[in-house]
Amino acid sequence: MEKQKNKKRLKKLRYKYRLVLMNEDNFEQKISFRLSQLNVIGAVSAFSILWILIMIYLLAFTSLREYIPGYTDPNLSEQFYKMEVTIDSLENSYNLQNQYMLNIQRILRGEDFEENENLGQQEIYDYSGIENTISFEDSILRSEMESLTEYNLYFYDAQSTDFERNIAVVGPMVFFKPINGIITNHFNSAIKHYAIDLVSERNDAVKCVYDGIVILSDWTINTGYVIAIQHPNNFISVYKHNSALLKQQGDIVKAGDPISIIGDTGEQSSGPHLHFELWANGSPVNPLDYISF
Repeated sequence: MEKQKNKKRLKKLRYKYRLVLMNEDNFEQKISFRLSQLNVIGAVSAFSILWILIMIYLLAFTSLREYIPGYTDPNLSEQFYKMEVTIDSLENSYNLQNQYMLNIQRILRGEDFEENENLGQQEIYDYSGIENTISFEDSILRSEMESLTEYNLYFYDAQSTDFERNIAVVGPMVFFKPINGIITNHFNSAIKHYAIDLVSERNDAVKCVYDGIVILSDWTINTGYVIAIQHPNNFISVYKHNSALLKQQGDIVKAGDPISIIGDTGEQSSGPHLHFELWANGSPVNPLDYISF
């Protein structure tokens, strides 16, 4: 009995009905439709699904969802991040400009200007948990690399017949000035400023103070373009904050040869100048004790 009732209901849904639109004045038939209840249910369901999909699309991919409580602009976090980076850059530029103006005032008063060694180093890293285990293969590679001339910290005299190390110097060593300029900051081991700072004309060439071999010619975040030269008698000269480097690692240079261009590179630089260091036997020395500026 239940099955028969269900069949009757299904038949009823499939019954065809005619929908006629007529002119009210003369009863002329205009449009006629043959529909069943099943057709009407299907059409209404399809229209509802289509409308729901349209609403989902509008709320998911357009700006209309911003008007729904709880939703925000998806690009808002990205905009906040860009604004934060911009503010940090502006703050850093302001600090550099402020430090530059203070240094100019100090120079005019005849004082040394301050060079912030910790500028741009806001994070402190802990390397206590790192273990250094050197393998047998690594030891062999280190021995091979240390035996090469380019990576040796001693100066070689290429004109010597047996290519002996030119460690001893006959007579006193005469160093040349790296650049003609004004000393704006002196050597001071108490504040760990192991150098003198020289200000010169823009794009002036920095010259080698003595014969030697380039052991470092690279760029770092803090000191910009840096070049270091190994000289006889275990002297090393270091030139920082250059705008360009003219020599590469391993090049043999003579006293007075141009090795770089004065500049203002690196986060620790507070203005265009040359940061010049002189080391003897692994310890920093005052360049004014060896060079007449």
